[in-house]
Amino acid sequence: MNYDLSPEHELLRDTVRQFALEKIAPVAEELDREKRFPYDLVAQLAALGLMGMTIPEEYGGGGTDTVSYALAVEELTRIDSSVAITVAAHHSLGTLPIYYFGSEQQKRAWLPDLASGRKLAAFGLTEPNAGSDAGATRTTARLEDGEWVVDGAKMFITNAGTDITWGVTITAVTGDGEISNIVVPNGVDGYVVSPPMQKLGWRASDTRELSFQGARVPEGNLLGPRGDGFKQFLQILDGGRISVAAMGVGLAQGCYDLAFAYAQEREQFGKPIARFQAVQEKLVDMATEIEAARLLVYRAAWEKDQGRSFARTAAMAKLYSGELSHRAANWALQIHGGYGFMDEYAVSRLYRDQKILEIGEGTNEVQRMVIAKHLGL
Repeated sequence: MNYDLSPEHELLRDTVRQFALEKIAPVAEELDREKRFPYDLVAQLAALGLMGMTIPEEYGGGGTDTVSYALAVEELTRIDSSVAITVAAHHSLGTLPIYYFGSEQQKRAWLPDLASGRKLAAFGLTEPNAGSDAGATRTTARLEDGEWVVDGAKMFITNAGTDITWGVTITAVTGDGEISNIVVPNGVDGYVVSPPMQKLGWRASDTRELSFQGARVPEGNLLGPRGDGFKQFLQILDGGRISVAAMGVGLAQGCYDLAFAYAQEREQFGKPIARFQAVQEKLVDMATEIEAARLLVYRAAWEKDQGRSFARTAAMAKLYSGELSHRAANWALQIHGGYGFMDEYAVSRLYRDQKILEIGEGTNEVQRMVIAKHLGL
C-alpha cells in the first residue's frame, strides 16, 4: 500500500492551489456579494484544462484520472465553493453523460466545446416534486414526426442559464415505466430558463428552474438506448458523489486553514487563543477528520480509475465529508467568535456554502440508504 500522491498528482494539486490562491481568493467575496457568475475565472480554468479533465484528449479533454479531478475540485473548494461547483457540475453531471452514453457522432459533435470549457453543460434530474425519489419523474417526451416533444419542469439545475451554456441533458418519461435521457440545447422554442434562483450559499454559481412546453428536439438527441435513463443517471450520480465528497474535504480544509490562522493571531487574556486547550481540541479534531475524509475520497476516486466497484465508497465519502464539513464550518466560525458572523470574514461565506453539501447529489439520508443496500441490509 502506498498513500503517496504521484509527482504528477502533486504538480496538478499545487498548480490548482496556486491558481485558487492567486486568482480566486481575491475576488471570491465580491463574486458572492454581487451574486455574479465568474466568467473570467471559468475561461482561465478552461485554459488550464480543468473543465474536461477526465475526458480523453481525442474529444478535447485532458485525459487525466479521477484522482486528479478530485484533487482539483478539493483545491478549488478550499477557496470558493461557487467556482468549484461550476467546474464539478459541468464535468461530472453535464459532460460525462455524453462521453459515457453518447454515440460516436454525438461525442464528436458535442464534446470538443464542452471538454475544452468553451461551453457549459447541465444535467436536469431534480423536479419540483421529484428529488430524492428520482423515479417519480413527471417530465415527458413523446416522439412526433422525428422529434422529441418535451413537457415538464426541472428544479435547482446548475450551469443551465449562463451566457456560455450549451444545453441540458434531462431525464424524461418516454413510455410506460420508461425513463430516457434527452439532450435539449439552449435556445430551443418552448424551453424556458428562469432567472437565477436566490440561494443561501453558492451565490456566484448559476442555479435555475427549467420548464419545457412543447419543446422540440431531434430524435437523435436521445442519449444512449431508449429506456436506459434511470440506469444511466444512477451511474452518473455515483461519480458525482466523488465530486461533492471532494468539495466537502476542500471546504473543511478551508475552514481549518482560516480557523488555524485566526487562532494564532487573536489574543485573549494576554495570549493567542490557539494556546487554549478548548481551541486546540477543535483544531485537532478538524485536522484528524479531514485526513480521514480525504482518504475516503481518494479511495473512491482510485477505485473508479481501477474499473472497480466504487458506489459504496463514494457514498461513504460523500456522507462523511458532508457531515464533517458541517462540523468544521461550525467549529471554525466558533473560533472566530463574533467576527466570524460578519460577512467581511471568509469563514461566514464557507459557513453558508457548506449546508448544500449535505443535500446535493443525494441527501445524507439517501446516502445512508445507498450504503445500507451495499451492506446487504
